[in-house]
Amino acid sequence: MKKIILFLVLFIAICVGVFVKVYASAQEPLSTAQEKAVSLAKEKVQFTDVEDFHIYHGTETVSVLEGKNKKGENIIVWIPEKSKKVIWDKQNNGISKEDAVQRLLEEKSPKKIISVKLGMENNIPLWEIYYRSENNLINYYYVHFETGEWLKKIENL
Repeated sequence: MKKIILFLVLFIAICVGVFVKVYASAQEPLSTAQEKAVSLAKEKVQFTDVEDFHIYHGTETVSVLEGKNKKGENIIVWIPEKSKKVIWDKQNNGISKEDAVQRLLEEKSPKKIISVKLGMENNIPLWEIYYRSENNLINYYYVHFETGEWLKKIENL
């Protein structure tokens, strides 16, 4: 009986160890991308505190950082993967996430909004809203970050 318990404990410990190793390996590219983006951002912008990081995959891959500058203002930094050009703006110079969703709701009736995130296409900062329509089809709605104007739609996928 002791051998069975010892075997089970050992088996569970090995499984947990393998899971942790696989998870860490999977997160490594994202961590590396974040470190590179923060480093580039700090060279061009007085960026002190990173609150959010994600990678936007549109017509080109863009790293997006949200955080604060030395004055405590909320800023957003976009870094396209190919050009590595750092583009930034104060968060209050653009529309909020809620305003972008409101723009969608004025025109469409989504069944469920899956995600709302910042991105950039053709050097234009934007909000990407990913949602499902009433017939459960996938849709994307893009809103200009600065003006709140509709940029493009991808519907019924």
